[in-house]
Amino acid sequence: MTHRRLLGRPAPPLASLLLAVLLALGGGRGASRAQAPPPQQPSFRTSVDVVSLNVTVSDADGRYLTDLDSDDFSVFEDGVKQDIRYFNRSNIPLALCLLIDSSASMEEKIATAQDAAIGFARRVRPQDLAELIDFDTRVTVTQGFTDKPEELEQAIRKTVAGGSTALYNAIYISLKELKKVQAKSQEEVRRQAIIVLSDGEDTSSLVSFDEVLDLAKRSETAIYTIGLRSRDDATRKGFKEADFVLRELAQQTGGRSFFSTHVDELAGVYDQISEELSSQYLIGYVSKNSRRDASWRRVVVRTSRPNANARTKLGYYAPGLH
Repeated sequence: MTHRRLLGRPAPPLASLLLAVLLALGGGRGASRAQAPPPQQPSFRTSVDVVSLNVTVSDADGRYLTDLDSDDFSVFEDGVKQDIRYFNRSNIPLALCLLIDSSASMEEKIATAQDAAIGFARRVRPQDLAELIDFDTRVTVTQGFTDKPEELEQAIRKTVAGGSTALYNAIYISLKELKKVQAKSQEEVRRQAIIVLSDGEDTSSLVSFDEVLDLAKRSETAIYTIGLRSRDDATRKGFKEADFVLRELAQQTGGRSFFSTHVDELAGVYDQISEELSSQYLIGYVSKNSRRDASWRRVVVRTSRPNANARTKLGYYAPGLH
C-alpha cells in the first residue's frame, strides 16, 4: 500500500496506475472496461491522493481465496468507511528482493537454504523482476534485478557463510533498491516484496530497527520474514528480540512471518510465500480525509465472506503540505 501526491509529475508505480484509471473513469465506474490514459500526462490539473492496498484473503484453514469481487470488501481508514474506486484480482507482476543470511552461523545450513531459495527463484515469471542480496557483516547485491531464474540460481549458489549479521542494513538497502524499479508503462507496474531469511539477531548494522521500520512503513513493499531457529533459541533473550523484529516488519507491511526449527522446512515456507504473492487483490481508494498533516492513518480491510480473513498493510503516512 502507498500514498502519494500526484500533480503532473512522475508517480510511484501502483499509484500511477490507479491515478490513470481514476482519471479515465471520472468517478470510478467501469474500471475493467475503461482505457486509461498514459501515466504522467501533462494535462493533470488537480492533485489526487491515491491509497493502494495489496490484500490477501484466506479462510479459517489458511487457504487463499481468489474468487471475491469488490462488493465483498469494505475498507476503513481510522474507522471511517472508504469508497473503493479501483479493484483488480489479476496477478500483477512482481519486483522482488530475495535476502539470504550468509553469516557464520548459517555454515551448516547454507546448502539446504540455497536449495530452498532456488526452488522459489525458479518460479520467477518472465514479467517479474527479482534480485538477490546476501548479507553477513556486509551487504552484497549478488545479482541485480533480472527476469531470468537461472541467473538468480547462479547467484544463490555463490553465497558463502561467514561473518556477523547485518540484518537491518540488508533490509534498508533492499528497500532502497526497490525504489529503482520504475514503471515506464502500465504494463510494467509491479507489486513489491522482500523475502528475508535469517537465523539470528542483528549484530552489526549501522542503521537501527526504528529507521528500517519507518522506511518500510513509507514504502510500497510487503516484507516476508523467515526465522530459522533451533529449539534452544526460543528461550534466549536475543532471539526473542529478533523474532519480534521479524514479526513486526511483516505485520506492519502486510507481509507474513514464518519460524522454523528445521532447515528442511524452508522449501515449504517459500512455496507458501509464492502462493500468497500469486493470490492477492489490488484495491484502491481516495481518502475521505483531505487533511495534509503527515499523520499515521490506520487501515483495516474486511470481507463479507464468512470465516474469511483479509490482511493488508496496517496503515500509511498521510501527505504533508509540501
